[in-house]
Amino acid sequence: MVMKPRSAARRRHLPNSPFNADPAPAVERFAVGERVTHDKYGLGRIVGAEEAAVVVDFGSLQVRVVSPFDKLSKL
Repeated sequence: MVMKPRSAARRRHLPNSPFNADPAPAVERFAVGERVTHDKYGLGRIVGAEEAAVVVDFGSLQVRVVSPFDKLSKL
């Protein structure tokens, strides 16, 4: 008698399961003209805003900061 390997059972999706991953946090939005601070560059002003990046003028240089904006915060 030959035994066949048992196929893996399909897992059911449970929408209320506590093991589901948390939803992605909301992306912070910045508007042109807002004052911000950066951990490395200091105080600056938003001069350009895109969906996933902002351009910040820090006085002596302009830096494009890409999302997630961990080191950038509003004042």
